Amino acid sequence: MVSAIGIATLSSAAEATSASSTLEINIYGLRSTKGNVLVCVTANPRFFPDCGKDPKSFKTSVSARDAANVSFTGITKGTYAVALVHDENANNKMDMAIFLPKEGFGFSRNPAIVAGPPKFKAAAFAVDAAAVSQRVKMKYML
Repeated sequence: MVSAIGIATLSSAAEATSASSTLEINIYGLRSTKGNVLVCVTANPRFFPDCGKDPKSFKTSVSARDAANVSFTGITKGTYAVALVHDENANNKMDMAIFLPKEGFGFSRNPAIVAGPPKFKAAAFAVDAAAVSQRVKMKYML
């Protein structure tokens, strides 16, 4: 379930135990307030950066106007990576021009982008406390 202010929670209260954490994502560098910011958090390297098919991932779409801070609760301790897309035309996907993204993107730990998206390891961080935060800068190629 996702609230209007971009807070995602697990559907089952039984899953959100005292061992779970809150992940705060501070997003900066958006070039406009058009569209949405798609946020995906995964612990599975096979599903990074597009964790849409990961059944255990945390996902939400937040209006770009309200995307400065996004929170997820009920995250169990472990290693995760965050991938963001500034979906300016609100079509729920990353639009490409030949091989370059037309829309903005960002990753936890803000790894350098050389050729293609970073590997999971470059964006991975530990969730090992009651509250963990990541500050993610949006990047634009075009």
